[in-house]
Amino acid sequence: MQQFNYFIPTRILFGAGKLGRLHEQELPGKRALIVTTGGKSVIKYGYLDRLKEQLDLAGVSYVIFNKILPNPIKEHVMEGALACRENDLDFVIGLGGGSSIDAAKAIAVMANNPGDYWDYVGGGSGKGLPVPNDPLPVVAITTTAGTGTEADPWTVTTKTDTNEKIGFGYDKTFPVLAVVDPELMVSVPPYLTACQGFDALFHSTEGYLNKTSYVMSDLYALTAIELIGKSLAKAVADGQDIQAREDVALANSLAGMVESTSGCISEHSLEHALSAYHHNLEHGAGLIAISREYYAFFARTGQCEQRMIDMAKALGRADATSSMDFVDALVELQKACGVDDIKLSEYGVTEEELPKCVQNARETMGGLFEVDPVELSDEDALAIYQKSFR
Repeated sequence: MQQFNYFIPTRILFGAGKLGRLHEQELPGKRALIVTTGGKSVIKYGYLDRLKEQLDLAGVSYVIFNKILPNPIKEHVMEGALACRENDLDFVIGLGGGSSIDAAKAIAVMANNPGDYWDYVGGGSGKGLPVPNDPLPVVAITTTAGTGTEADPWTVTTKTDTNEKIGFGYDKTFPVLAVVDPELMVSVPPYLTACQGFDALFHSTEGYLNKTSYVMSDLYALTAIELIGKSLAKAVADGQDIQAREDVALANSLAGMVESTSGCISEHSLEHALSAYHHNLEHGAGLIAISREYYAFFARTGQCEQRMIDMAKALGRADATSSMDFVDALVELQKACGVDDIKLSEYGVTEEELPKCVQNARETMGGLFEVDPVELSDEDALAIYQKSFR
């Protein structure tokens, strides 16, 4: 008999033009903090102005906090939380990619709670304390298709003084409302479209291989993999292809639901360790760089053969009969997207630091190794890094 618990409480507005319907929704307050990055894209392409217009129509005032980095840091979480308290704000809006929305969730936690953010983070030097007060509500407006954070409770933050990049989240950090509008994604350049799309893919493939996977996570995972295999290369080749953007956006949100039902395995731990030391390394790029050797390791064990065949077929290899067919299909998609030759060395990673990265991965997010379908030792992890290094 199959038994499971299922909880995804986020209301999602999905589809082209949905940002223009935000003012019609029941928003969780009248005073908001808009969290976004220091980049120019949300201003250049008018997304921030469109959000302001919607908030004006809804009678919501706002304060803008635009300091978030591509890899959000604890200092900015604490600063954003202070802005919420000083301005007596009701809720937090994350506008942008995964970094902005992740940071919005962390800020929402600290806006209503004492101490330091790392008091509540588990893993590494985090104290793992229970969060005493409910976070502020979060509204997520995503302008990229990569992390699926609009449909999951997770937020990843870096503690810069110790080089720890750790995920955190619980039931109350789910966004209460998410807007997934593919029209906001047509401005993402090809390389970042690819990196973000592969992040969504790996959320799905890791979730499908995860020992905690079950019928609901499997449904989301295989559909997300299929959509990415069908349309990611098209979105990379032509950013104005709204149908391709829609497919990848949907895959991204489904991948977030995978994160909410099963979750990542050690591939994400291994990448987080790399970008914890090298903040310029895009998360998706780091995942792509290690992915071939990572999945080849599991393929060679023969312990998750059918699941890898399922993923290969979903990715477009209809005649798949072995685990390595998934690895081949993965590399083929990376070539089609022009990201099959990412060099970690170009981001400042050195071979000498790889053992340190293995240790970091184990110490900060070791829990993800525990849900791998096959045991991955430190020696195995180092070999994956070394074979991936260029």
